Amino acid sequence: MTIADIVISILAGSYGFINTWGYIGIFLTSFITSAIVIPFPGFIMIFSFASVLNPALLAFAAALGASLGSLTSYMIGLGGKELLEKKYEKQLIKMKHTFKKYGSFLWIIIVNLTPIPDNLISAFCGIIRYDFKKYFLAMFIGKLILSLILAYAGHYSINWVVSYFNLEGYLATLV
Repeated sequence: MTIADIVISILAGSYGFINTWGYIGIFLTSFITSAIVIPFPGFIMIFSFASVLNPALLAFAAALGASLGSLTSYMIGLGGKELLEKKYEKQLIKMKHTFKKYGSFLWIIIVNLTPIPDNLISAFCGIIRYDFKKYFLAMFIGKLILSLILAYAGHYSINWVVSYFNLEGYLATLV
């Protein structure tokens, strides 16, 4: 299976959904892919549909959905605190102190700026009971910046991508 085949199958499955649901569809897709660690490239959808939807609104919907979806990992961390605290209390206190000492707010933003799954940092923040408002704000900022980058990159380069992967005829059948 080539990269073009993968892109085509993702676009084929998601085009109707996004076309019908628009920003709510991007929100729901981002929520689901962030709530559960599944190998679904939601970033491709942000990139792809920025040519159809407003990139700024698309990025906001995607970032909000992904941020709310990532709260599941934070909540799991909150619930797992008691289990870990009994056995690793000293280590958790040390890790919490180190995390806060070296700019935890900035690190949360940086982790969420990358396309790698952020579930571990979210669970860790729950375990150490990192301030929820700060956590959510930092996470949202990181996800919004990443979504804006992807949306505007897609908005301005989608024609090149379509041409490069020879998708012109295929996309015409979707519209």
